[in-house]
Amino acid sequence: MKYFQGWRTRKPEADSEPVYISEKSGVRSLHIGSDTIQSAMRVTRPNELEISYTRSMMAFLLFNPDPREVLMIGLGGGSLAKFIYHHLPRARSTAVEINPSVVAVARQFFHVPTDDERLRVIVGDGAAYLGDGRLRADVIMLDGYDAESQVEALSTPGFYRDCARALGGSGILVVNLWGGDRNYNTCVERISRAFDNLVACLPAGKPGNVAVLAFKRSPGQPRWEDLRSRAQTLEAALGLEFTRFVQELAVMNPHDRDRLLL
Repeated sequence: MKYFQGWRTRKPEADSEPVYISEKSGVRSLHIGSDTIQSAMRVTRPNELEISYTRSMMAFLLFNPDPREVLMIGLGGGSLAKFIYHHLPRARSTAVEINPSVVAVARQFFHVPTDDERLRVIVGDGAAYLGDGRLRADVIMLDGYDAESQVEALSTPGFYRDCARALGGSGILVVNLWGGDRNYNTCVERISRAFDNLVACLPAGKPGNVAVLAFKRSPGQPRWEDLRSRAQTLEAALGLEFTRFVQELAVMNPHDRDRLLL
């Protein structure tokens, strides 16, 4: 494994977690504070989603295939930001990342484009940013892990309520959680309370990760037949495994033979 030691840096203020990248078998990975892979990019396909949990987070398109305002809390290597930028041309995205070193590495080594009218990267505190009552989004995507667990400030009851308030009437919060995190159940319970129990959990392919979809209002108990039809259209357009997403929505969520019961 080749480490780019020149990009080992210190996070600002009191946090001493290093930011560095590695590359193996054509896949470049971002690490923050440990050897855990926070983000990854296949060098020959820089705008595609290499890690399974990032692909599963895009399952929100089954319920809103045409978002116009997307907010991302946590940039990492920018996989989701790049995918949306290149594949959803009608969407405008804002990514809030607390660590300027992560932003610098993402732009130099992970092909995150410079700011324009469709993508803006803000160096700042995601929790504080969500506290602005004027904020509105169609989709909020949250990937708020440090070296060990979900960042505390991005998993409080108040933070999830701020997410719900910032979303429009048919808005969706998408959260990457790790099932082995000691706070996993607490996070799911807090999200559920903030969103009136309108929550679906999707196993994210790689064992342990779960994409949690929280809905501002009910998606209307969609029929499996309709979801499969949408999945086929999205899969053909975007190359992600939406058919699998539909199948696995039945694993962790209330349903009957005909419908997803949300």
